[in-house]
Amino acid sequence: MHPNNPLTLLRAGAGRRLARFVDFRVDDRTRARLDGHEARVTEQEHRTADHCRRLDELEHGLGRVRGDLLWTSGEVKRLIPHVAAQEARLEDLREHLALLATDAPVDDAELARARSLVEEIQRQHAQVRVRLSGIARYEDRLRRLEEQVASAVNSDGAAASPPERAAHPAVESAVVESAASDSGE
Repeated sequence: MHPNNPLTLLRAGAGRRLARFVDFRVDDRTRARLDGHEARVTEQEHRTADHCRRLDELEHGLGRVRGDLLWTSGEVKRLIPHVAAQEARLEDLREHLALLATDAPVDDAELARARSLVEEIQRQHAQVRVRLSGIARYEDRLRRLEEQVASAVNSDGAAASPPERAAHPAVESAVVESAASDSGE
């Protein structure tokens, strides 16, 4: 066919006109939708940036708490032998006082020395109980922070919760013993 054929020119012109008309209608309908989606995408980008910032802050705080937990764990390990020694001294003293009560009369100086020793041991036990209860509170704080981080991460749908962390057995047993002895005193 010849490019100057009137039928070919008419068909090409009608095709261009129809294409412009369809493009115009499609552009009008999609432009409003795209503007709405663009605003939502921008909002989501801002939210994502805010969530990343908050997660970084929480991870930084969690790192500090983990460091403190390591220190606390070291302190517990350091205190456990002292507590055991104090308990042994207290038990020896109780046995000694029980023997004195059944044996011959005791002079006042020895009785005063024994009482001051008991008072010293009780004071040291109270200090250890205070330290161990502080450690237990610290462990509870760490657990709550880990739960906050896990819930922040889970709300973003990025990861699963961290594994459960058990408290140090010495801390748990000391807190239980402390609570029992506090209620008995």
